[in-house]
Amino acid sequence: MGLLGKIAIYLEMIKFPHTVFALPFAFMGAVLAARGIPDWDKILWITIAMVGARSSAMGFNRLTDRHIDAMNPRTSKRALPMGLVTPREVILFITFFSFIFIYATYRLNPLAFSLSPVALVIVFFYSYTKRLTWMSHIFLGIALSLAPAGAWIAVRGAIDMPAIILGIAVVFWLVGFDILYALQDIDFDRKAGIHSIPQLIGIKKSLLASRFAHIATATFLFFLYPLMDLGVIYLSGVLIVVALLIYEHSLVKEDDLSRLDVAFFNMNGYISITAFVFTLIDILTGSPQLSEIIKVIK
Repeated sequence: MGLLGKIAIYLEMIKFPHTVFALPFAFMGAVLAARGIPDWDKILWITIAMVGARSSAMGFNRLTDRHIDAMNPRTSKRALPMGLVTPREVILFITFFSFIFIYATYRLNPLAFSLSPVALVIVFFYSYTKRLTWMSHIFLGIALSLAPAGAWIAVRGAIDMPAIILGIAVVFWLVGFDILYALQDIDFDRKAGIHSIPQLIGIKKSLLASRFAHIATATFLFFLYPLMDLGVIYLSGVLIVVALLIYEHSLVKEDDLSRLDVAFFNMNGYISITAFVFTLIDILTGSPQLSEIIKVIK
């Protein structure tokens, strides 16, 4: 197999296009922290850190789950169960991208660098939680929330309340759509003893739990509006995010999970990009707050 073929296998193994889920929220954290576009070297190293962290985390997840994946019909065609890559190769892959991540944080600032091992422990530990607790969705959400929080730290060299609020919004966003994603494996998880919310409470209650999680996502995104003195463009973006979440949930029904892939892949990519783009435009244009517009109208 040629080099390009091997690279393609690795990119498929870690679902590289799904970086779109976390990267926009990382950029959102960065532009909020900078109140504009950060320095280009910050953007570069934040991007490299994100790619490094996600690649190593996904590689670790595939490595630890390789035996479970081999038993699950949905995942049995992945690279490790199929023997397209070896465990030793994946360990080297994880090591390489872990060093890439740590070096990127070193280039950002001392706090980011000092916290980089903690971040790796968190994202690696998630891979074991599904064997231990139904709260595995929450652990994954915490892992993903490191993206906006880490980007904020990269820009400001400190962690502040807006970064925490945005991180919590991302946790609930991830929990909501990861519950939906886990519906695909509910029968397998019950047989294999894998913990998840759908496995614990069933499809109907899981759909409700996912909706409550996404209501929390919208709530915390709204909290950022007064906290960061944002304007109507940001508020409009949050309303669009809410509309996309509502549409996502309309695609998944208790007796029909056939459109789950559409809900998971497309809608969540649109949601993260929308949140970032409207935040960026709001900050760059200095759009007025809703209260100011109401005063003008009156």
